[in-house]
Amino acid sequence: MYTFSKEVFSERRQKLIDLIGPDSVAVFVSPGERKRSHDTSFPYRQSSDIVYLSGFEEPNTILVIAPGSDDGDFVMFVNDRDPLKETWDGRRFGPEGAKEVFGADSAFVIGDFEKKLAGYFYKREALYFTKDGSSRDDFILNKLTQLRFGRDGKSGPRILVDAREIVHEMRLTKSDSEIEVMKHSCKIASEAHELAMRHTKPGMMEFQIQSVIESHFVKNGAYGPAYTSIVGGGDNATILHYIENRDRLNDGDILLIDAGCEYKYYASDITRSFPISGKFSAVHRDVYQGILDVEINTIAAATVGTPYGELHDTARDGLIDVLRQLKIFKESREEILEKELYKKYYPHRSGHYLGMDVHDVGPYSERDGSWKTLQEGTVITIEPGLYFPAYDESLPAAFRGLGIRIEDDIWIRERGPENLTAACPKTVSELEAIIGTAG
Repeated sequence: MYTFSKEVFSERRQKLIDLIGPDSVAVFVSPGERKRSHDTSFPYRQSSDIVYLSGFEEPNTILVIAPGSDDGDFVMFVNDRDPLKETWDGRRFGPEGAKEVFGADSAFVIGDFEKKLAGYFYKREALYFTKDGSSRDDFILNKLTQLRFGRDGKSGPRILVDAREIVHEMRLTKSDSEIEVMKHSCKIASEAHELAMRHTKPGMMEFQIQSVIESHFVKNGAYGPAYTSIVGGGDNATILHYIENRDRLNDGDILLIDAGCEYKYYASDITRSFPISGKFSAVHRDVYQGILDVEINTIAAATVGTPYGELHDTARDGLIDVLRQLKIFKESREEILEKELYKKYYPHRSGHYLGMDVHDVGPYSERDGSWKTLQEGTVITIEPGLYFPAYDESLPAAFRGLGIRIEDDIWIRERGPENLTAACPKTVSELEAIIGTAG
């Protein structure tokens, strides 16, 4: 249940206190439960920020970081113990468990939050808080306004700061213990993709391959997919976020699978593309190998100190060369760049941060607009691809309905980037030796 020890979470909270200073207060509110249909709810997933700072998973939770308050630096508001509700909906820790297990200095039932909030605001200079649609947003901000302009002699924070500015910068750099968890998430996902390759045969349904992947996730301790799995054969692979996964896999087509798992709140994110028949056609092989070469070169460029945007430039320029070699474009590289012609077949960027969220948090640019440079401990995806829709009659027929993307998860290190998903097959020879070999 708990990813790390209490000491790890305590160290994170202390770092947050050091960053906001003794005269500030930070409030973190959990998202509400979401109804699925009638009287059933979607499985609850706690806010990544709350998990990052406490490890606490229950809904209806508020964390208050209030340095030097009478209740201590770390205060939790949680659901009370209730035998009847716990019989129906699962066990609760209650306030006592919040203190004993999760290290809160003080803990109260959630119903006490409104009457105690003003005490944490009193004489504070700044409130760190993120408005994200919670039912308590208005109460918190109204209380802030009352204390700013009230006439009762009490004063509250004069400055409102988005808490994400601090916490998301903290989350951007992964500790060694976080990397170990992410490595395991990547291991599970890599194995699942290889299983999918082995089971793929013409005539199967996309959802059957999806079931192979997601079953492996759960069998190996993951909560499930880190995002909705994409399993698209043929022209479906040209739809970037295709999630219906309900069509038949046809001989002669390429299957694109974009799937990763969430293990102990940390995501993996892998894309592989391969021939459903087990053998690449000459055209498909040329496209695939060109994209693979671009991906390998872009991974090599992911070094500490590299401006993040340069990775996209590396991938983009490489894919432009591929498009010209394939004679999809006859224009010069300069004209393709100037007119952004490449976006017709490469409409997305080269990757994103990865961590507790699959599109993980943290800034990509500095306040002056320059790209943020890659730092030791950051994890990113690198995922070049080309997509040739079946409806595009300007393309030679052999290219239409072809979508290929290759994506790996890369740990940025001083001694060079490490591919956390390197175990997942991706060379032409590896793929052709594996596809369809399941008994």
